[in-house]
Amino acid sequence: MSNVSNSNIPEKTIERLSEYRRSLLSCHKQGITHIFSHVLAGMHGITAVQVRRDLMLIGFSSDTKKGYDVKVLIEFINNILDSESVMNIAVIGMGHLGQAITKYFNSKGLKLRIVTAFDIDPQKVGTTIDDIPCYHMNQFEEVVSSMDISIVVISSPTRVAPTLVVPIINAGIKGVLNFTSAPLHFPPGIVSENYDITTILEKVAYFVKERDENNNKN
Repeated sequence: MSNVSNSNIPEKTIERLSEYRRSLLSCHKQGITHIFSHVLAGMHGITAVQVRRDLMLIGFSSDTKKGYDVKVLIEFINNILDSESVMNIAVIGMGHLGQAITKYFNSKGLKLRIVTAFDIDPQKVGTTIDDIPCYHMNQFEEVVSSMDISIVVISSPTRVAPTLVVPIINAGIKGVLNFTSAPLHFPPGIVSENYDITTILEKVAYFVKERDENNNKN
């Protein structure tokens, strides 16, 4: 296990380590035992220097003439990213997005597990959706405590999102991934990430438009 403190690793490096691991796991399934830094870099559209810098930052430097040992590197990244036990996650809002997130995520076999969901729709509350029990939001604090939930994923309607901040804080949640277009802010003790799909898609569309306009000028 690395002796590097995870708190010293930049956010972008953590994101890339997660991406490296997915690629390495795919390589491992294909029977690939070693991989060079420039090959891993090419799979992610970055430079080999960036890959080596990221791995040096977490204390991994066993590059040989055959490249990195895929299995060893996967285990090393596991030690950096994963907690010792499975972390339980709840989804707030079991509409189409919430159900898609649950179905996709729980098929990945990570040390992160969506164990329950919350909604206020009477047609969903009290049912099981993709093997996940759905509770009413008025049971939120009680269920979070009894099921030892550390992280919530918010996929509720945007107008509802701001009303969730206080319940999340009161329940002792440690991490929040917000998929709504309303940016939410939490105290320093809660790790939060706002992921606005609309904004990201509009950014992609803007650069596509700019490229098309520039090509038409040439």
